[in-house]
Amino acid sequence: MASTYLTRTPSSAGNRQKWTLSAWIKFGNFAGSAGSVLFSAYADANDNFKISFGDTYQLSMRFYNGSEYQLTLNRLFRDPSAWYHLVFAVDTTLTSGGDRFKIYLNGVRETSFANANDPTKDVNMTINNTTPMQIGRYSTGSNYFDGYMNHVAFVDGTALTPSNFGETDTASGIWKWKSPSGVTYGNNGFHLKFDNSANLGLDSSGETNNFTLSGNGRQAKETPTNVRATLNTLLKDIPTMSDGNTTATHTATSHRSLPSTIGASSGKWYWEAKAVTVNATNNGTSIGIVRTDSALFKTSAWNSGDAAGEAVYTGGGELQLEGTGTSSWGSTYDDGDIVGVAMDLDNMKLYFHKNGVYQNSGVPTSGSTGTGAVTIPALNSEFYLPMIGLYGTVWSTNFGNGYFGTTAITSAGSNGNGSLFEYDVPSGYYALNTKNINTYG
Repeated sequence: MASTYLTRTPSSAGNRQKWTLSAWIKFGNFAGSAGSVLFSAYADANDNFKISFGDTYQLSMRFYNGSEYQLTLNRLFRDPSAWYHLVFAVDTTLTSGGDRFKIYLNGVRETSFANANDPTKDVNMTINNTTPMQIGRYSTGSNYFDGYMNHVAFVDGTALTPSNFGETDTASGIWKWKSPSGVTYGNNGFHLKFDNSANLGLDSSGETNNFTLSGNGRQAKETPTNVRATLNTLLKDIPTMSDGNTTATHTATSHRSLPSTIGASSGKWYWEAKAVTVNATNNGTSIGIVRTDSALFKTSAWNSGDAAGEAVYTGGGELQLEGTGTSSWGSTYDDGDIVGVAMDLDNMKLYFHKNGVYQNSGVPTSGSTGTGAVTIPALNSEFYLPMIGLYGTVWSTNFGNGYFGTTAITSAGSNGNGSLFEYDVPSGYYALNTKNINTYG
C-alpha cells in the first residue's frame, strides 16, 4: 500500500557479503510508480542499497558505495493479476564475476539484462549492517511499493536458490509456494508470513527479528495460492488506482470504465462495491458486468452504456442492458452506499442489492425462475467480468478481502466461505478467486 512500509534496525551487523531475499509479490498501481521499492537499506548518499521497479516496468537491484553496482532486467513486469516469486542471491566472496548478484523469477535465473555490473569481490554491502532494513520504501519517505506481499524471507550468511522457497507443481507445471526448507536464517534473518493481522511485522523464522509496520497496511485474503479479483489496470487511460487496485478514482466528468482481472463463464458469483463518491450525471456512476468481447477492451474512453452484452445498475437508479436504459428499475444510490452483485451464470441471471436490499424484489436463489432478476445474454466462448463505471466517481470494491479501500467492513455477513463481505452471500454463490473458480466454476 502507498505510504506503508515495514522497518527493522539490526542491533549488530550480520554477513554483509552473503545473503538471500525471497519474496512473493503482486503489483497494485503501476501509474506513477517510478522507483517503487521492494527492499532497501540507506545509510547515506554514498552507502545505500535498493531493489526497485522503475516506471519502465523493469526490476533492478542496485548497490552504491561511491561506485554503482547494478542488475536491471530486460524483462517487463506489467501483469496486475499475477503473483511473482522473486529471489535475490548475493555473494560478493565469489571469484567469478557475473555471479555475485543473482536474480530468480518463478524458479528460473534471469540472464537478460539492460544493465549488468557486478559488485567488486569481497565488498561489504549496506544490507546487514546496523542500518535500517526497509520493506516497501526507500530512504526516509519515498518510493513506496503499491501492491501485495507474502512470505518475505531474508537469510543472513547464505546465498540460496529458489528451491528453498518454492517448487514446480507436478500437475500444472506452475511454480508455487512451499514452506521454506533447508534454511538457516542467521543473525539478522527473518520470515514475514503476514498471517497475524494484529502484528504484520511478526518474524516466524525463530530469530525474533520482528519488523515495525508504519502506514495503513493491512492483511489481505489475497495469497500466491489463491488469487482474488481486483480491478484491471492494463486498459488505456485508466482512472487513478489505489488500495491494491481495489479503489478507482476518476474525478473528471468523462466516462471511464474498468473490468476486473478475473471473470467466469459458469457458476454463481458475488461481490460488493462502495460508492465513495457518486456523480449521477448521465448515470455515469455504474456497476455491473461486461463481456470479454466488449468495446471496453478496444477503446480508452468507454461509455458504460455502449458495450454489447453488458448489464449495469446506475447511480440514477437505471438498469442499462446492452445500451437500453429503464429509469424506473431501482433505487438511486449515493455516497457511502454499498451495492452488491450476484451473478448466476448457470441460469444467466443477474441481481443487484443496495445496502442489502435486492432491487426489483430480486431473489438470487430462485434459479431458473429468476425472480426479480436481470436476464443477461448467453455466452459462447466469452466470459463475464465484474465492471464499474466512473464519471466524476470514486468506487472501492470488495472481492472478498473484507475492506472497502482502507476501511474494514462493519461486520461480516454470512456464507463468506473464507471471504469477508459486508452483507450475506446468497447460498450457492462464491467470491471470485482462483480456488473457487477451480471448484465451482
